[in-house]
Amino acid sequence: MNYAHLTPQHVLDSLDAVGLRGDGRILQLNSYENRVFQVFLEDGRAVVAKFYRPGRWSDAQIVEEHAFALELAAAEVSVVPPLVLQAEPGAPGLLLRGVPPTLACLLVDGDTHRFAVAESCAGREPELDDPETLARIGRFIGRLHAVGRRRPFAVRRHLHPRADGERALALLMEGDFVPPTELPAWQDACERALALVVAAFDAASPLATVRLHGDCHRGNVLWRDTGPNVVDLDDAMQGPAVQDLWMLVSGDASTMAQQLDTLLSGYEQFSDFDDRERRLIEPLRTLRMVRHSAWLAERWGDPTFPINFPFFGTAAYWNQQTTQLREQIEAMGG
Repeated sequence: MNYAHLTPQHVLDSLDAVGLRGDGRILQLNSYENRVFQVFLEDGRAVVAKFYRPGRWSDAQIVEEHAFALELAAAEVSVVPPLVLQAEPGAPGLLLRGVPPTLACLLVDGDTHRFAVAESCAGREPELDDPETLARIGRFIGRLHAVGRRRPFAVRRHLHPRADGERALALLMEGDFVPPTELPAWQDACERALALVVAAFDAASPLATVRLHGDCHRGNVLWRDTGPNVVDLDDAMQGPAVQDLWMLVSGDASTMAQQLDTLLSGYEQFSDFDDRERRLIEPLRTLRMVRHSAWLAERWGDPTFPINFPFFGTAAYWNQQTTQLREQIEAMGG
């Protein structure tokens, strides 16, 4: 499906097919990976419709994410799960997937749209400088992981540092995204940094893994009067618990250690934490840096990416990446 063909009318027609009739008001929300719309319905409600990027996840992977969200909601963990969908009588070309059905696949004008719908939920970014806020987020993630430990993901992505790093490096090298003037220094720093990432995980193994939010930074945690809330598990994966904690701490080593202690004071009320995972924070940060560059490269054919990330591919960008990777090598003890 070409996103250019996903017109407002297609969005409304898609929701009509599952009995959610819009009143014509549509607001496109910020999302680079998928296309996400707030749609106002004739019955006075507002919903968020997410149209999935083709080829990123299989139907089975999306349905497994949805099932996890429904399981969390049933355990009274503050997530906004997908709505259970019902086909409108006579809707042509519609398939519903999941038990209960939460993923709609609709053929419209030769394109298959895969989408899910959730209630609209407002919130703000949490104040991570506040220790009580950090502790409450820790309790929230602890409860989320307590549910996540019940069983592993069968088809969702599992975090594999060696394979993930190698894939990202190969994509960037084979696509010639790094200018020749910057390639030798960047490649050397990247290969050395990824080797240290793998060594850190090998040293900490064996590690228990858990079903995770997967991309738990402050922008993905909505703060409401009732506390933290998440509305999207699009990056849900299987991995070590620290993956959902490390992006919430920042600063020098001493400050991050103190912030992590505060998070864990709440977290460990609901889930155990393996202290060996503390040593994985910098390796995970390094892996995320390399994978982010590879993500930009992989999506460069989407017209929205050159518009929103014009710096990618410039010599200045890769020079900065080299500097940051060298800093990460030092932080990892290399």
